[in-house]
Amino acid sequence: MSHETADFIVIGAGIGGASIAYWLAQQARVTVLEGEAHPGYHSTGRSAALFMESYGPPQVRALTRASLDFFRNPPAGFCDHALLSPRGAFMFAAPGQEAQLDAHEASVRQTSSVVERLDAQAALDFLPVLRPGEVIGGVLEKDAADIDVDALLQGFLRGARQRGARTVNDAAVTGLQHADGVWTVTTAKGSYQAPIVVNAAGAWADALAHLAGAAPVGLVPKRRSAFLFTPPEGIASSRWPLFLDVEESFYIKPDAGMLLGSPCNADPAPPHDVQAEELDIAIAIDNIERMTLLRIRRPSHVWAGLRSFVADGELVGGFDAALPGFFWAAAQGGYGIQSAPGAGRYYASVLLGEAPSAQLAAFGFDPARISPARFQS
Repeated sequence: MSHETADFIVIGAGIGGASIAYWLAQQARVTVLEGEAHPGYHSTGRSAALFMESYGPPQVRALTRASLDFFRNPPAGFCDHALLSPRGAFMFAAPGQEAQLDAHEASVRQTSSVVERLDAQAALDFLPVLRPGEVIGGVLEKDAADIDVDALLQGFLRGARQRGARTVNDAAVTGLQHADGVWTVTTAKGSYQAPIVVNAAGAWADALAHLAGAAPVGLVPKRRSAFLFTPPEGIASSRWPLFLDVEESFYIKPDAGMLLGSPCNADPAPPHDVQAEELDIAIAIDNIERMTLLRIRRPSHVWAGLRSFVADGELVGGFDAALPGFFWAAAQGGYGIQSAPGAGRYYASVLLGEAPSAQLAAFGFDPARISPARFQS
């Protein structure tokens, strides 16, 4: 049987796999295998991504900060417009939640210098749809920005292809065997061989590891639902920040002339083509109407995505300690897009046997904190 060969096989063409392939392809032969008809079909294509340096656990924050220069100054030809656009993020609190708001402010100020604390009246003036009596104030993170997710994903994939990488769609993996230092990956589109396989399978990463004979890392996919609804008439909402309450019972963000709402849910679910649950949407609408003056008659569109986590909430990235040539790039949670440039470049450096950027340490990045070895000892 003939096999297509490469230096690296990346399994998964979402933002994680695409970013790794982009950097790898500059020096190596890369094949990217995607189980769906189009890259980014699952979590990547369903994200309402915001770039927030304060968002996520410590190692995610470090890789997010390491990504900022790429977002602001992408390489020539990477995209035809800016990847980031101003948005801002505003978290408000209700009576009795002062301590929670103080803690949030302290956390945000660790990574951002453009933070403003608003009192109750200033919060209502800033966002007049907040309900008086339900707001004691809020924290505005001014430098949070919208990410053009599709432009980022397509830029990575296009750049990888321009350097010779091959992306194969509709190539769900059915077999993984390792022999004589070579991995053979079997798919409906044929067999592929490489000495190193990158597990960037998103919510399916533990399932793929099982197929390869690797121990799982305890990945738990969690459903996050979202919906679009019409903004109120006579109110200019397009420049609103993303806003949410301090207990994260909902968030709202302007989106292409509509408002995007979510219950901020994180419900464990098996890896599958996840759909929004009616109860999720009903809970979000109830919370929004209780804490704001907005009225939502009927969402125009609902959907859901899976955000995958391990127990400590950090990413999982590095070679498997017990399985030669098997590399993890998993557990991106809700942070995979904002950290993709930094994480992809770091993963590629490890895969190529190069020293990672010295800048990462300056941002507080510690490779041991995301290594799969922390679950495999």
